[in-house]
Amino acid sequence: MQTQLNRTFSIAPMLDWTDRHYRYFARLMSAEVLLYTEMVTTGAIIHGRGDYLAYNQEEHPVALQLGGSNAADLATCAKLAAERGYDEINLNVGCPSDRVQNGRFGACLMAEPTLVAECVDAMKQVVDIPVTVKTRIGIDEQDSYEFLTQFIETVKAVGCNDFIIHARKAWLQGLSPKENREIPELDYERVYQLKRDYADLSISINGGVKTLAECKTHLQQLDGVMVGREAYQNPYILAEVDQQLCGINKPVMSRDAVLEKLLPYIEKHLQAGGKLNHITRHIIGLFQGEVGSRVWRRYISENAHKSGAGIEVVTQARQEMKAVVSL
Repeated sequence: MQTQLNRTFSIAPMLDWTDRHYRYFARLMSAEVLLYTEMVTTGAIIHGRGDYLAYNQEEHPVALQLGGSNAADLATCAKLAAERGYDEINLNVGCPSDRVQNGRFGACLMAEPTLVAECVDAMKQVVDIPVTVKTRIGIDEQDSYEFLTQFIETVKAVGCNDFIIHARKAWLQGLSPKENREIPELDYERVYQLKRDYADLSISINGGVKTLAECKTHLQQLDGVMVGREAYQNPYILAEVDQQLCGINKPVMSRDAVLEKLLPYIEKHLQAGGKLNHITRHIIGLFQGEVGSRVWRRYISENAHKSGAGIEVVTQARQEMKAVVSL
C-alpha cells in the first residue's frame, strides 16, 4: 500500500539549486512541503563515481527526479532509490535544454507518450512508492489541448495517477532553458481544465507562482502547487506553508530561529571537510525584504568562499545586519 504524500505544496527540482543542503534548510521551515532533488540522470547513478542518491534523513518526504528514457535503466535507478528510502520517483518530461534533448529525455519526450508510458510502467513494476511525471502543456507547435490530453491518457493507462504540469509549453529550438522559464506564456486555465476533465488524477501546477495567496487560488482548482525560483530566492516563504496551506496550528518560526537551527548542520558539514559556501549560497535570501538584508548578502558573498571560512562568517553577517537595523 503506497503512502499518500501531501502534494499541497512542493518545491520544484532545480539544477544546481535544490541539493541536499538546500533541502535540509527548507525542511527546517516546513514539515509538510514535499521536496524534490535536482534532476539526476540514470547514467550518473549507474555509471557515475559519486553517490548521486545521497540525502539527509531529515528531508522526508523527499522525491527523486530522474532524467532518462531507457525503461530498464530507469527501473534500475528507481529500485535503488526506493531501497535508499526515497518517498517518490518523478520522471522529468519538462526540461528543454539541448543537453537533455541530446540524451533523449526531458521535454522532448512529450512527443513520445508511448515511450514515457513504458518508462513509467517499468518503474512501477519494481517499486511500491509513487511514480509521477512532471511535464509541460506542450512543445513547439504541438501545443493543443488535444496533444496534452493524449499524452496524459497514454501515461495514465499504465497507472500513473500524479502529474505536475508546468503551465508553459517548451520551445525546444531557439530558446535557452532560462528563456523557456519566462518567454512562453503561462496558461493556468489549461491546467485547470485538465483537472476538470481528469478529476480522478492528482494534478499539481508549476510556473510563475510567487506568493502563498496565489497558491491558495490555484488550490481552489487543483491538488497541489509546485513553486520553484521564489522558494529558492525568497526561502522564508516556506515558514508559513504549514499554517496557511496545510491547516496546521503551530507558531511561525522566525528567521533567526531558522538560522539557529541550521548552525549545527553547518558545523557538522565543516567537520566532515565540507566548505561553508556549499550551504551559505542557499541562505543568501533568508532575510529578503528585511532592513539590512543587503549587508547580510554582501558579507556572506564576500567571505563564505574564503579558505578556512567557518561558522563565524554566518554569525558575523547577522551581527553586521543587526548593526544596520539599530542605526
